[in-house]
Amino acid sequence: MKYSINIPNFGFQNPQEIAKLAREAEDSGWDGFFIWDHVALMEDFNTSFLDPWVALSAIAIETKRIKIGTMITPIPRRRPWKLARETTSLDHLSNGRLILGVGLGTPEYDFTTFGEDFNVKTRAKKLDEGLEILQGLWSGKPFSYEGDFFQIKEVRFSPTPFNDTIPIWVAGTWPYKKPFHRAALYDGVFPISVNWPKSLTPDDLRQIIDIIQQKRTHSKHFDVVIAGNTPGDRMKGDLIVKPYKDAGATWWCENINLLRFSNSLSQLLERIRQGPPKST
Repeated sequence: MKYSINIPNFGFQNPQEIAKLAREAEDSGWDGFFIWDHVALMEDFNTSFLDPWVALSAIAIETKRIKIGTMITPIPRRRPWKLARETTSLDHLSNGRLILGVGLGTPEYDFTTFGEDFNVKTRAKKLDEGLEILQGLWSGKPFSYEGDFFQIKEVRFSPTPFNDTIPIWVAGTWPYKKPFHRAALYDGVFPISVNWPKSLTPDDLRQIIDIIQQKRTHSKHFDVVIAGNTPGDRMKGDLIVKPYKDAGATWWCENINLLRFSNSLSQLLERIRQGPPKST
């Protein structure tokens, strides 16, 4: 079981602020540090936002060991070829520590404010096309693409990712099943409840894993990521995490967000420094 911090990309004015939190996480024994990818969250939400890729670049420079990435990047509002360049560059900057979390994207305001289509079928199709394009461009081979939403004339991207590819974790909302059919094709799954911020149960997680196992066509390592809240007491935290670990989770993602800490820097630091929820 590995343990990470999951933190919004808003409430900060300078990427150095979030990079210092990531360094504290690394020093405190966490295994990963993941940030959200939003442009605008809701109407009249007048707070500062960081670009996730600039922030992750600062994090990559500030840290040496922990995995880093987005949780999650909504490919339907991204240009996949630009995302391919960003991810490969960041993967080299971090010496191969990048994990790319992807999904359909929410909330609606984050799309329609900028004229983006929020239709679920459109977002699903764009996500699937975008993932195919990412893998094609990451390959370093001549690649062209003709999709419903994205078209690419033959092109070859260099460099390839640091370790030839970048792990992809696919988010999905439970109890919908299609997102987990998609996740089975990639390297990991990040499920959330349709009633978020209510947490999934260990039984929910078992059902999700069963669906994925039925659809998997490869035998490579597959991560199962569960998000939640634990207290700073490691032994008490371990009691919360253990049922999910027993159900098949491989990563615990500690939520550090507005619902919990109001983005108070001192509170964020305190929880991070308390370390991951595992017994010593």
